[in-house]
Amino acid sequence: MNREVAWRVFASEYNDATMELKGDGEKTPSYIVTPLGAKVNRVFIIGVLTDVENVSEGGDLVRAHISDPTGVFTLYSGQYQQEATSALSAIDAPAFVAVVGKSRTYIPEEGTLYVSIRPEKVIEVDANTRDQWILETCQSTKNRIEAIIEAMKMNPSNVHDLRKLGYGKDLAEGVVTALKHYGAVDVNKYLTVIQESLQYLTPGREELPTSDQESPAKKQTKETKKKAEAAPPKEGESDDFQEIETTVLETIKKIEGEEGAPWDAITEQCKKVGLEKDAIEEALTSLMDKGLIYEPILGTIKTT
Repeated sequence: MNREVAWRVFASEYNDATMELKGDGEKTPSYIVTPLGAKVNRVFIIGVLTDVENVSEGGDLVRAHISDPTGVFTLYSGQYQQEATSALSAIDAPAFVAVVGKSRTYIPEEGTLYVSIRPEKVIEVDANTRDQWILETCQSTKNRIEAIIEAMKMNPSNVHDLRKLGYGKDLAEGVVTALKHYGAVDVNKYLTVIQESLQYLTPGREELPTSDQESPAKKQTKETKKKAEAAPPKEGESDDFQEIETTVLETIKKIEGEEGAPWDAITEQCKKVGLEKDAIEEALTSLMDKGLIYEPILGTIKTT
């Protein structure tokens, strides 16, 4: 049996999945099918490991969360994944990690499906490796968007014609299956995912048409960035910025609920203690880069 390909997919697309293709036999693989047609049995993800928690009395099952620019992956690792479990437990969060794992689902009731990942391999990586994964995943997502668009032009959509256009067998089958299950796909949502992810790497970059849902936490003007890069910090400036970061982080902790803190509320509270909007945005970006906060949904910030 051939080893399944490890898909590069953002958390937002993966977590949007509500369809599972069950294998017929013990050795027949099962798949999660995403709205863009990724037919996922295995995934390759890189992001910020935000927390690792024992969820069994014996400590042989851990739950971990990994944040990427679009959302959060949930991982469960137990005694049968001892290498991965040990690696997760040994890494001090927050940290950049790369994970290869199997897709898993949980169906508490009919019509409700939750997805997670069972890790096979976990290693700590650096920010540059994470950035490269973001770029590659943007390209993979773009490829799936283009395949979905082509399939929606067909009547009916079919694997044969998609293969003729140059798409691989797995993607062609996944796209046709996705359209049957999800119906017409809102490709603009996933174009925005790509745009947000690229802006996360290079603020102000315009690879795709601008979106009305631009993430405030990831905004930073070119002028502000150039000033920060051009002028070395004066004595005391580094300490001042650390104080600003601390104030912003403490504010988030005070007002966040289970779902996190709205960006507007963070800004409003920080302004009340005398912080400028640009300084708040810089601090939010810096705290994200350090893995101390993440954005579970657009415009909402949560501490790790």
